[in-house]
Amino acid sequence: MNNFDDILNNTPEQEQNGEQQFSKEDYAAKKRAERDDLFALSSDTASEVANDGGKFRQYMDVQSQFDRYSAVNSLLILAQNPEATRLGSFDHWKNKNASVKTGETGISILEPHEYTKEDGKPGVGYNVKKVFDISQVHTQKMTPDPALPKHSERQIMAALVHRSPVPINGVDALAGGAGAQTNPDTGEISVRRGMEFTDAFSSVSKELAAAELNTKDEPRIDKDFSAYCVSYLLCKKHGVDTSNYNFSEVGKVFEYLDAQEMKGEFQTIRDTFSDISSRMNKQLESQQKTARNNEAR
Repeated sequence: MNNFDDILNNTPEQEQNGEQQFSKEDYAAKKRAERDDLFALSSDTASEVANDGGKFRQYMDVQSQFDRYSAVNSLLILAQNPEATRLGSFDHWKNKNASVKTGETGISILEPHEYTKEDGKPGVGYNVKKVFDISQVHTQKMTPDPALPKHSERQIMAALVHRSPVPINGVDALAGGAGAQTNPDTGEISVRRGMEFTDAFSSVSKELAAAELNTKDEPRIDKDFSAYCVSYLLCKKHGVDTSNYNFSEVGKVFEYLDAQEMKGEFQTIRDTFSDISSRMNKQLESQQKTARNNEAR
């Protein structure tokens, strides 16, 4: 990069995204076609993901990286740039004193918006939005983000079980050497004492995910598999080893579902992951605040 790239790369966002001037009707048709193409791409990618264990793990890794994105948008990111690590719009990067590199093609995602239907009822539509990965951006002058706090294993585990929707108790042993089990009659989770952090987190997170899933609509796929997926996502987000997770049988799970149904199940998994993550984040932030207050005394 020369010293003038940040000056010369000041093309308006519309031009960065390849926009041109169209009539109102042509513009609407163009945008409709773009949306249709993206929905089709998400469906094609969902079918690929649901029939290949390796591809499914890739999708799960993308979803864990972009936990605020919908399942459909995570599928679109996977299809267009599976190596992406940090995304932002043209204006997002500009506001951070960074600039999108000349000639870079953005990742197209679908941004929901509310509107009023002709009958006066509210509806949800989607606009195409372009985002760029940090690898597509000149970052030399970028405003640095605050350092993320580091959490101990004990803090992470405490956040996982904080405000659990069901009781959790420790036991000396469980049938089959399981790390955690849920009593089908009471909903209580029993956890084998003495486990290492990785085993404890993965086993408890799976049972908690199952408890969360019980509050949602009846799934089309095995709820145990969905809970297993949520556990994987939570592990990935918090740096817990996931090498023991195996998705080689994923094709059997989604065998009788069409692409739209697959995306619905992916979204349920994502939403359950988000529910538990939100609860954990609040507790971790509370822990940090308490620690800062103690240090200030």
